[in-house]
Amino acid sequence: MALIVQKYGGTSVGDIERIRNVARRVIDTYNRGNDVVVVVSAMSGETDRLVNLSKQMTPSPSEREYDVLVATGEQVSVALLSMALHSQGVDAESFLGYQVKIVTDSAFSKARIMKIETDELLRALRAKKIAIVAGFQGVDENNNITTLGRGGSDTTGVALAAALKADVCEIYTDVEGVYTTDPNICPEARKLEKISYDEMLEMASLGAKVLQTRSVEFAKKYGVKVMVLSSFTSKPGTLVTKEDEDMEQVVVSGVTYNKNESKITVIRVPDKPGIAYTVFGPISEANIVVDMIIQNASAEGYTDLTFTVPKTDLHKALAIVKKTAGEIGAKDVTVHENIAKVSIVGVGMKSHAGVASKMFKVLSDEGVNIMMISTSEIKISCAIDSKYTELAVRVLHNAFGLDKLGVTEE
Repeated sequence: MALIVQKYGGTSVGDIERIRNVARRVIDTYNRGNDVVVVVSAMSGETDRLVNLSKQMTPSPSEREYDVLVATGEQVSVALLSMALHSQGVDAESFLGYQVKIVTDSAFSKARIMKIETDELLRALRAKKIAIVAGFQGVDENNNITTLGRGGSDTTGVALAAALKADVCEIYTDVEGVYTTDPNICPEARKLEKISYDEMLEMASLGAKVLQTRSVEFAKKYGVKVMVLSSFTSKPGTLVTKEDEDMEQVVVSGVTYNKNESKITVIRVPDKPGIAYTVFGPISEANIVVDMIIQNASAEGYTDLTFTVPKTDLHKALAIVKKTAGEIGAKDVTVHENIAKVSIVGVGMKSHAGVASKMFKVLSDEGVNIMMISTSEIKISCAIDSKYTELAVRVLHNAFGLDKLGVTEE
């Protein structure tokens, strides 16, 4: 007997029939003698509907009340799935974030999990019930409802698996696993049998939408085995696990892209100690994530500072940066909204030379200009004009032979 945590995304519970399908899958796992905890997202499109309601009411809703509103989507899902299980003769009990209890900090809409109290779930499991938990939500120390950010149900699932010391966390979605790139852009994309935590973390942070970044961080930190599967087929998925020697044989495992990027440049910034903190400190305090950063060589005591932020945070970031620029005497602030970040990822990069130069040549040969570059041990990212995104993905996927290596045959 194993303890299995299963997470089902919005498309998997998109309507009543799909919820019944999830119930059948859960019952099949339960009938094999396993203890089962299920985490569900809001029904497909529901969170967007709730967000639009808040915008109709006011363009700047209270962050606390915003979380109270958008958290209701998952409450509907857990209740309906529990009802579906009851209708098929299986005992189940639904739990909201504050009932579990999933304790978070107070960063509304971007809350981070601090601890999980598992007593209520263990009580349900001892009673041979299936526990159904609302994803995406928690409660802070002042009993305010909080949410974990878009895709946060993945984090809920993996965090619960860690807290319960589950044998595996199965993430069910509308794709059959982790692919070498987006199959919608590159038909030659292939499904990977397994991928390391570090590779998956890079791919998730760089735009791959299969898993939310923080869920992979949890999995790596606590050694949670994660299986990415489709809720619509019975085909094998992709295992996210510890790095092994086989993984290092493949130089590049995937190509990712992210069009949710905007570039801000602060022109003619005084080049002296403390300026970087003065610029980026207020942005950090506003919970805005800064990604790529470039500082030009100093000339006559001044420099230009360029960085990227999520497009969804651009207007908020721009207001902060313009205020700071005025305070430090910078000449101007410019914005480029239509950029994309294209990246290659692979643990094999650590032991293979020439990967970066190959990537740059491939893009150059296609006339794609590189605006910014950032690297780590296992990834290289280039900021480019967004109109070249699909082209860049396809030529890089082909250049590194990803249609042939490290993949499962369909």
